[in-house]
Amino acid sequence: MVQTLERLAKPATAAHPAAKAVPPYSWSKALEAEMAPLYARVQHVVTPMEWPHYAPLIKSINELKQQRNAVILAHNYMTPEIFHCVADFRGDSLQLAKEAARVDAKIIVQAGVHFMAETSKLLSPDKTVLIPDMRAGCSLASSITPEDVRMLREAYPGVPIVTYVNTSAAVKAECDITCTSSNAVKVVESLGAPRVLCIPDQYLAKWVQSQTKVEVITWKGACEVHERFTGEELQTMREAEPGLKIIAHPECPPDVIAAADFTGSTSGMIQWVKDKRPPKVMLVTECSMASNVAIEVPDVEFIRPCNLCPHMKRISLENIYDSLVNLRHEVTVDPDVAHRARRAVERMVNLTN
Repeated sequence: MVQTLERLAKPATAAHPAAKAVPPYSWSKALEAEMAPLYARVQHVVTPMEWPHYAPLIKSINELKQQRNAVILAHNYMTPEIFHCVADFRGDSLQLAKEAARVDAKIIVQAGVHFMAETSKLLSPDKTVLIPDMRAGCSLASSITPEDVRMLREAYPGVPIVTYVNTSAAVKAECDITCTSSNAVKVVESLGAPRVLCIPDQYLAKWVQSQTKVEVITWKGACEVHERFTGEELQTMREAEPGLKIIAHPECPPDVIAAADFTGSTSGMIQWVKDKRPPKVMLVTECSMASNVAIEVPDVEFIRPCNLCPHMKRISLENIYDSLVNLRHEVTVDPDVAHRARRAVERMVNLTN
């Protein structure tokens, strides 16, 4: 049984500076020739019209990373010109958390959303962590506060609290352990408790409940990207595309998961496509992931009705370059909050290692 609790989301935003750094390079025949090998990798999903704009920025970013002793961590939902052309490490939330902990660099640029940058800071407290746009938030992270977690402690005394990584450091600090969509079941079962609070994503919790005998209690949070998909929409796609395989993220509603051929985390979805090589596939998740995976499996046709994440799409080559030039925007975490939140994240990382 899954119990749900509810509160209104209160998304936070931050001021965004207007002035932007200008890259030192411009499009030319020489630059076109130099960048041709990189373009060959992404030409399947980046048009010839876009490349003259992207190439000078990509060259500038890759040079500046060396000068700054910086690395870029890119989530699977980043656009292909970021994911495949400037990122040093790529993956889902768990993979990026691990890379943040062991990366050898002075500066980390988080090509993702704010909670990911906070997690990088928790695991690399001595490094400078930057996010190109402070407005890159998350509907899940906005759906619950530290005060809410303390209220849950009172309502469910003695019940361990697992928080999805899609939460603020302040929320993580109030919880026992974090999880990602790829390890949520393992984390829940590792606690050895008959009942577990799994917050804040109601749909991930429902999926976890379907995979375990542990009673799962959750909060009524949801990802604004994944909750818009419907089972009816998937059925329509099957009728229009004979032979289509559909794979869904566990943040999707139950009717979507029931209609899918496979459900898994972003890394699990990618591996499924690589292993199965279906002639035709639809990824029920954020749009850019299909483009990023298509580069690696060009023999697979991707049917792409999908939803864009407005927060992930705030990250661009332009503001990544600006972030490296001006060292903005630095993400910091209160030391006391960081100490408590770090324990929850490290407990997860140690378990999955």
